[in-house]
Amino acid sequence: MAENSDNNAYWSANRRIIGISLVIWFISSFGFGILLRPLLSGIKVGGTDIGFWFAQQGSILVFLVLIFVYATKMNRLDKEHGVDE
Repeated sequence: MAENSDNNAYWSANRRIIGISLVIWFISSFGFGILLRPLLSGIKVGGTDIGFWFAQQGSILVFLVLIFVYATKMNRLDKEHGVDE
């Protein structure tokens, strides 16, 4: 029974990390690049407004950072639960 609760704790933490990552990615790509673009039109980055920058480049950079953060957090979680390589 203890192994089952440990598995549930592992997968719960795993789903939480994935959910937070997806929310951050959604906000940076769809939120800043599309929904909030008119509100962000006054802020300039690299000669264009920040909404356009997020739509074209910023969301990709956020996604790359999320990949490294996810890998780091999952390695730490795997070590905590004894399932690391």
